[in-house]
Amino acid sequence: MTTLGLFVKHPVPGRVKTRLSAELGAGRTAAIYAAFVADLVERFRDVAERRVLCFAPATDNARDYFASIGGMDYELWPQPEVDLGARMARFFAEHLVEPHDRVLLIGSDSPTLPREHVERAFALLQDVDCVVGPAMDGGYYLIGQSGACRPIFDGVAWSTSRVLEQTVARVTECGARLAVLPPWYDVDTPQDWQFLVGHLQALERANSPSVESALSRWLRVDTAAPSDPL
Repeated sequence: MTTLGLFVKHPVPGRVKTRLSAELGAGRTAAIYAAFVADLVERFRDVAERRVLCFAPATDNARDYFASIGGMDYELWPQPEVDLGARMARFFAEHLVEPHDRVLLIGSDSPTLPREHVERAFALLQDVDCVVGPAMDGGYYLIGQSGACRPIFDGVAWSTSRVLEQTVARVTECGARLAVLPPWYDVDTPQDWQFLVGHLQALERANSPSVESALSRWLRVDTAAPSDPL
C-alpha cells in the first residue's frame, strides 16, 4: 500500500503563517495559506493508493473544512496534541502496517512542490528504507519510510536549521538505507513570499500550466491590495 499524508492547519487568521502575518496581515495570510492547501490537495488528489489530510487543530470546524476540500479522495486524520516529531512518528506507525507499505509525509509550506518529486519518492522507496526531500531552510518538505517505522524523529530540534542534519543522523544510526530528492523551498517568511511571487510570475510568463492554481488566481486579484490591520 502506498500512502501520502499531508500535514495541514485550519486556515484561521492569526493561527497560520505568523511570520508572514506580521507583514501581510492575518486575514490575507490566512487566505494565502488556504490557497497553499487547496493547490496541494488538488495536485496530489490521485497520487498514491491512499491519501490522508492530517489536520490540526483536532476540532469539528477543522474536520468539516478539510472534509469539504478533500472530498472522497482523502481520509482525515486529526493530529494529536504532541510535538511535531511525535505526530509524524505516530502517523508512520499507524500507516506502515505491512512489509511492502510505503508512506510519505509532506507539509503545506511548499505550495509549488512538483508532483514529480512525490512520485519519485514513492519509486525510490521500493529500494530504500527512507527518503527525504531537503528544504532550503535546513528542514525538509518530504519524509518517507517503507516497511517499518523507525525512530528517526527522536532528539530532533524542531523549527531549527538542524532538522535535516539531525534527522539524517537518526536514519544513519538506524542502519536504514537513505535516498535524497532534489531540494525545494518552503514559504515561511516575507522573503520566502517574495520569492514565491516571483516564481509564479515567471511560470505565468513561460505559459506554464501550473500557473492556473488557487494561489496564482488569488495573487492576480489581490496583488495590489494593502495589508490588513493586525
